[in-house]
Amino acid sequence: MEKHSDPIAQMENAEPVKKLLEELRAGLFNYWELAEGVLGRGGVTLRPPSEAYFSFERNFFSFLFLYSFYRANIPKSRRILYAATLQCLRGMVTGCDNLLDDEYKKTLDTDIPETGFRFRSVIDIMVSDRVLFQLLLKTCMEQGIGLDKLGTAVASSMKTMTQSGVQEAAEEAGITTILLPDDLLRTIHHYKTGILFKCPWDIPLTMETFDLSQIEPLLEGLYLIGMGCQIMDDMVDFMSDLERKRHNYLVSLIYYSSNPVEKTRLQELMVRGGRQRLTVALAKDFPDSLVTASETSHDFLKRGLNLLFSDHHRFLVEPSIRFLEKRIGVAHFMSGG
Repeated sequence: MEKHSDPIAQMENAEPVKKLLEELRAGLFNYWELAEGVLGRGGVTLRPPSEAYFSFERNFFSFLFLYSFYRANIPKSRRILYAATLQCLRGMVTGCDNLLDDEYKKTLDTDIPETGFRFRSVIDIMVSDRVLFQLLLKTCMEQGIGLDKLGTAVASSMKTMTQSGVQEAAEEAGITTILLPDDLLRTIHHYKTGILFKCPWDIPLTMETFDLSQIEPLLEGLYLIGMGCQIMDDMVDFMSDLERKRHNYLVSLIYYSSNPVEKTRLQELMVRGGRQRLTVALAKDFPDSLVTASETSHDFLKRGLNLLFSDHHRFLVEPSIRFLEKRIGVAHFMSGG
């Protein structure tokens, strides 16, 4: 495979990717239908989904989670259910991120005025929560599953998201200490993103019966992928995190670097707090730390994807890494990809 070919094109027609994308489409449509019913009763119109709503690029992370369910031998009908619950979790997490970051990344295309983006985020969270309950209730009733499991599943869906959210909340007022890079990964990014990538398994673990020894490598793989993605996010958010006084792996690497030039430049930015063009600042001013961050992220992604994909599907590892680097916006920084 050519190094610079389109990673999505390399993957989407391969098996089992093609089959899982069909299941993902079915799950997304189930979510949309239920969301339309919830919103319609409140007098809000949910516009029909465009083809982009179902695209591989838009739903790449959901595909990874769905693949982990496939590896665990969860039956197709339940995988479609969990594809819909993934969209519920996505709506909740994105809505919360929007409120915390004072922005709006759309998950529901409604006729609510776009100027009311905070309210739209609240609606996204409320609708996704209600759809999640309806999906699980319907499954319990149709498949004879005790309603006690419904309560457990609904409660479990909050567990990991809450742990991750508590970490985000702890940074809202700004940080006063820059942690050592390894300490930051172990104590901050572990909660912020690492365990968040295991969140899609909270519900299946309450609804299914598994041999945990077979599931643990999949969960570890997702965790490592989340950690790699968070480091890439930190590269993109370098100046923003610096200004808002948020934990950032690249900032930590520079702060504790043995390179005096990089440390001095960081101190200047911390004092001045002025925004500069991200690509110029990182490539020009922090080349050593940027290489370390890139290599660390690539290592996390490679280890995680090798755990997630079976021996037969290892050809998906490298295009997945390249897609994630491009999607997050660090492809021009990466040295290991």
